[in-house]
Amino acid sequence: MLDTLITGARVRTFDDARPWAGAVGITGGRIAFVGEETDAPAAREHRRLDGGLLTPGIIDSHNHLLLGFDPDAVSLEGADTLEEVRRRLAELAAARPDLTWICAENAVYSVVPGRRPHARDLAGITSRPVFVTTYDQHSVWLNDAAIRALGLDEGGDIPWGRPERDADGRATGWVTDFYTSAMTTAGLAGLQRDIPMYSPQRRYRKLLGSLETATAAGITTVVEPQVPLAEIDLFRRAQDEGRLSSRVIAALFHPMGSDGAFRRELRAAADSAPGGDRLAFGPVKLYADDVIEPHNAWMLDDYANRPGHRGHPSAPLGELTQVVTELDRLGFQTHTHATGDGGIRLALDAIEHAARANGTRDRRHGIVHVECLAPEDLPRFARLGVTAAMQPRHCSPDLVAGTWMENVGEARWDRAWRLRSLMASGAHVALSSDWQVGEMDPLVGFYSALTRAGLDGKDAWTPAERLGLDETLRGYTAEGAWAWHREDEYGVIREGAKADLVAWSEDLYALEPDPAELLRQRAEITWVGGEIVHEAATARTTAGHYGALTTCSAHTRDGHTQNTHTRDGHTQNTHTRDGHTHGHTQGGHTQGGHTHV
Repeated sequence: MLDTLITGARVRTFDDARPWAGAVGITGGRIAFVGEETDAPAAREHRRLDGGLLTPGIIDSHNHLLLGFDPDAVSLEGADTLEEVRRRLAELAAARPDLTWICAENAVYSVVPGRRPHARDLAGITSRPVFVTTYDQHSVWLNDAAIRALGLDEGGDIPWGRPERDADGRATGWVTDFYTSAMTTAGLAGLQRDIPMYSPQRRYRKLLGSLETATAAGITTVVEPQVPLAEIDLFRRAQDEGRLSSRVIAALFHPMGSDGAFRRELRAAADSAPGGDRLAFGPVKLYADDVIEPHNAWMLDDYANRPGHRGHPSAPLGELTQVVTELDRLGFQTHTHATGDGGIRLALDAIEHAARANGTRDRRHGIVHVECLAPEDLPRFARLGVTAAMQPRHCSPDLVAGTWMENVGEARWDRAWRLRSLMASGAHVALSSDWQVGEMDPLVGFYSALTRAGLDGKDAWTPAERLGLDETLRGYTAEGAWAWHREDEYGVIREGAKADLVAWSEDLYALEPDPAELLRQRAEITWVGGEIVHEAATARTTAGHYGALTTCSAHTRDGHTQNTHTRDGHTQNTHTRDGHTHGHTQGGHTQGGHTHV
């Protein structure tokens, strides 16, 4: 007898032997029946859906769970002017006299037109130190009090970033190379010592909040792509407390410049890390280059608007190849950030060298972002068995108009986010959100993949690389499972596979002719291992682990607001479903550029 029988919806299985079905049975946390209701065995529970679509649970192959919202900070989403930034910081300072530091998240680079933000722009708001991260986590903005508190006014340094200094050697308040430096062992220790927002307890709250958001969006497996060794215990705690509502695959962070001893430490940590049905450690996060918006990503040719400059790789040439080859020998999968066509080539070259050096095996290394891909490198993904871990939302014109497009230049726009071309070549393309740089809601990703337009439906570009809905869903399910050697258990509705499922509010395939309708939908029910971890009909609005951030995981359809978070009156990650405005986002709005971690 089945534990549960699910009927009443079309079922897209992504099992080539039975692509479609009308009923799914679950026993012991696994799929035990796939077929039609008339052929189904008896069940202890019969769950009849009200139409809609049932698919495998979403696998978000690049999602920074540890970068969720902080209740003791203010979000600068939508704060596109310096006046608005100052207003929100002042409001937090006035409301929270108990805070020793005034912290903010999600600042945009273009907030001060024509130049980088400076400490003087934050003068007069508060006498306390101010610490502001950009929405991509690559830069930090400090006021004068913070500069003094950190000793930067006396020529000091910090282990979690590179302070910018003017011609006279004075700290400007701008710090670059933040996230890559901050997640090193020394960087994280310094950050936790210096900045209250990075205490283990506050990071843990972010983790729990992100997990709640994931299951409410139909995500059943999350790949956290950058976990420092020092934060493995946060995931152990979530597992021990029964808080892992979705499955988590945690990639361990390998700073460039680390030696062989560190790589052996990674191997030991992965082998001894707490595991279980919902938690696995093992992939390793690397950086081939930085990002295109500040002209830092490594390009094969000069930036269009900066002659003589091609950016730079994240390590001296040859180091990435050495590191990937050694990690490959140690049995690791690598998950390498590469955005520029030069950075992507470096990553492909490193993987190809590792295969020659270490012999044949089923590696499945991945390259993440793959934003600007040279034509001659495109077929190498399929030939080398390399996963392209990409984010459809990142190519939306409301994000890339301005700096990305101008920096790359129109002559190279045909290299941008080549989703369809990669899939057509036979490459595996695993789709993801890059939360919190982009919205976590996979429906936003579906819409973006189908349209390559902004959430307002305008300014679609590079239409040749649009995907169909079935290709997109496969990228978020079966392809995500393949990327992590889990195609027999995740990303498919087949007897014996894990019962990780999501029931959508309507049949998404019927909405394909009008992709904007996808933004009106929601995940009705999410199952992980046969357990319901989210049900929209019974979900309630709760402050949960966000504190000041109220989370409405119910995504009310009649009120047209879904996946809505408000903090102190500011709407976040919100999509109004009236067909006209989609005021979002995390990492959304036009930000004078769009950067990823």
